[in-house]
Amino acid sequence: MGKLSSVKKNYLYNVVYQLLILILPLITAPYLSRVVGAEGVGIFSYTYSIVYYFMLICLLGVNNYGNRCIAKTKSNKEEMSRTFWGIYTFQVFMGLLMILIYLIYVFLFENEYKIIGLIQVLYIVSSVFDINWFYFGLEEFKLTITRNSFVKIGSVILIFIFVKNPSDLWKYTLIMSGMTVLSQLLLWGFVKKRINFVKLKKEDILKHIKPNFILFIPVIATSIYRVMDKIMVGNMSTVTEVGYYENAEKIINVPLALIAALGTVMLPRISNILVQKDKEEVEKKIDNYINKSISLIMFMSFAMSFGIIAVGYNFAPLYYGADFQKSGVLMMILAITIPMTAFANVLRTQYLIPKEMDKIYLKAVFLGAIINLISNFIFIPYFASIGACLGTIAAEFTVMLYQIIALRKYLSIKKYVKNIIPFFVKAIIMFIVVYALNYIDMKSIIRLVSQIALGCAIYGILNIRYIFNSLDLKNLILTTKKQRAI
Repeated sequence: MGKLSSVKKNYLYNVVYQLLILILPLITAPYLSRVVGAEGVGIFSYTYSIVYYFMLICLLGVNNYGNRCIAKTKSNKEEMSRTFWGIYTFQVFMGLLMILIYLIYVFLFENEYKIIGLIQVLYIVSSVFDINWFYFGLEEFKLTITRNSFVKIGSVILIFIFVKNPSDLWKYTLIMSGMTVLSQLLLWGFVKKRINFVKLKKEDILKHIKPNFILFIPVIATSIYRVMDKIMVGNMSTVTEVGYYENAEKIINVPLALIAALGTVMLPRISNILVQKDKEEVEKKIDNYINKSISLIMFMSFAMSFGIIAVGYNFAPLYYGADFQKSGVLMMILAITIPMTAFANVLRTQYLIPKEMDKIYLKAVFLGAIINLISNFIFIPYFASIGACLGTIAAEFTVMLYQIIALRKYLSIKKYVKNIIPFFVKAIIMFIVVYALNYIDMKSIIRLVSQIALGCAIYGILNIRYIFNSLDLKNLILTTKKQRAI
């Protein structure tokens, strides 16, 4: 029970952490959309999409690889310290190299948005100091939350103070990138209490390079249908279309953050379980964790997916302004990917990565990337940002399907699917009722509030038994009664 409560607690901590990463753009998005407009939003998104690839190369696969290594060595401080410094030394080397190459790119090839591009280099600097993977491997999620909370709140305040018109786009870029550097630096004050400073041998660094590169391949492949979309839309259409796509994706990223949070928490837990000697017992524990995780994540993802489809068209112009009506259409299309991403994420972070079945992981995301690129080249010239959404759906479905096929011999896939069908049916019922409100004449804000309230109520009532059991309310009530009796 202690371990289970620890998982729940860490999941909640990481949900908060992931939402904090998203809370800044969500709070400021309506303001920025009206102040800098679709073109300004598109310019920032387009230039960030480029610098993002340099950040990825700096970090390689360290978020998953470092997390896994620290989780496996945390019982031995000396070994964990050597592991940390070995991984981080290579991270610093890659970061400095990427800063140099990026600056050469900006000065030689970026003409139209050079100033914004130069400011974006701070994001690569932040990647050099990024050691979140270390704390995640230790399952210490509370620390990252408390440090980043103040930074995120400060960022919001600075944006509202200094960004007033389209010409202030450089100020917005500086605030976003500069505060990201600060948030990473704050975590370093706590490292010396947890690890020792050790003298490294060459092999302490070199042994981490190959597995880091292996886990980098799926990261870069996944980014093709998460980030490359914007670059392709910007080049094959307009930055205004990128602005529509960016704002739609901001909303979709909220449920995806909840999904990622569970994976980040469970990866070190599963990795730690695999060290145990009783292999049969280990497989039972893993199957139990995955079964519960898929039920929880699909319970949430179906609700969020159908909910966004039901309210998206009216939500976007109300939230972002009348100029962003198209973002509502894009939200509705992208929401289809939420359950696919959710199912694939659980299989990946709770089985493939902990068990080091990297080949399956690589093939899945590589296929997804190829499908996405082909779809983008076909659809973006004709449908612009909508074409990018279609490519993302095709990619996410491919990744999910390949993982299911590859793991059907190892996991109880049929049992997992059978358990989540009721959530799908109940989500459709909720969607039909909520969507019907779009045809009733009322003020937009009243309609939106009514749709959200009605959707939560219907889905909650239909799933009351699952909610009751998953929250362990029965034991909580019995415990409360015993305490009162005492």
